[in-house]
Amino acid sequence: MQSKGLINNENVMLKEYSRLYKNELVNNVLPFWLNHSKDDLNGGYFTCLDQEGNVYDTDKFIWLQGREVWCFSFMYNHVEQNPAWLNMALHGADFLKKYGRDDAGNWYFSLSADGKPLVQPYNIFSDCFATMAFASLDKAMPSDEYKKIALDTFNNIIKRKNNSKGQYNKSYPGTRSLKNFSLPMILCNLSLELEHILGKDKVEELIPNIIHEVMDVFYHPDFELILENVNEDGSFSDSFEGRLINPGHAIEAMWFIMDLGKRMNDEHLIHKAKDIMLRTLEHGWDKEYDGIFYFLDVKGYPPQQLEWDQKLWWVHVEALVALAKGYALTGDENCLIWFEKVHAYTWSKFKDKEYGEWFGYLNRRGEVLLSLKGGKWKGCFHIPRALYQISKTFEAI
Repeated sequence: MQSKGLINNENVMLKEYSRLYKNELVNNVLPFWLNHSKDDLNGGYFTCLDQEGNVYDTDKFIWLQGREVWCFSFMYNHVEQNPAWLNMALHGADFLKKYGRDDAGNWYFSLSADGKPLVQPYNIFSDCFATMAFASLDKAMPSDEYKKIALDTFNNIIKRKNNSKGQYNKSYPGTRSLKNFSLPMILCNLSLELEHILGKDKVEELIPNIIHEVMDVFYHPDFELILENVNEDGSFSDSFEGRLINPGHAIEAMWFIMDLGKRMNDEHLIHKAKDIMLRTLEHGWDKEYDGIFYFLDVKGYPPQQLEWDQKLWWVHVEALVALAKGYALTGDENCLIWFEKVHAYTWSKFKDKEYGEWFGYLNRRGEVLLSLKGGKWKGCFHIPRALYQISKTFEAI
């Protein structure tokens, strides 16, 4: 049992972390995107920003447009009702409404600066983040139109979930039919984001199957890790794809599961998710240079991804969220020990002290690999969401 002095010191430390993370969110990260990403001519956002925030490419990726709408509307709803944040969210939503979907309601992958389609709607994550965007915006400014867009898109995701790429799927059918972890993972979070639209009963109908997919189908008890791909019957596929693990995905999913466990008052589920998260972090941590690997082969073979040993921004900030929640919900001191270790690495390596915002890509040694602040994959999402989640989690303790 901890002494009163130790508990007081720990509480002071958590308060300091809470203030640090909120300050970084409000005074560094959100202003960077407000100042640099808005396209005043065509609408929507530029996400391809160099280190200083200059636009180096004008293509617009729908999932990043949706993520930024979600981010500014979410922060408006949960941090402060800053009119600039709401206006920023509305600016992106107007662009998405005009240009984002094909005639069947599927969201394109990318558009030109002025809204012309560039890449077909092969990627269901465009739909996922459009759903999140309009659901969050509906909380800020309730609208039948926003509700309808969110609900129609969510229903479309559910229809497509067994073959999300549809006609754009390049895998040959029937030879090695795999299912991927990404969609069940995101549905954990998406179902809660839409609860005010779907209703409590519908969410509670969806949750058991989502949890089953994540915790029973993709979690492999022999490896004690979550796999990125499994056979359609849930069995292990001894192939490049079947052996693939993505520590960041698994860790992020575990804080989603912890949130569901808290909602359901399921202590066993919370502890199981926390334990999987800690095992994944231990397995994915680079013992030589520190940081979390991007990809690994569960059997220790060479991964096919050449970028396997890079250290990515989202992996590390999602780990910090999972560790904060793991500590808050279970009191496991290992979560706090790991939090301090990952915090020290992340803040020293990714934060750009000169121009603001954070770098996204480091090499294995922890050196900046690309100095960009945004691109095709990095936008206004993981860092602000993580800063908010960690600040609120520690504030509550």
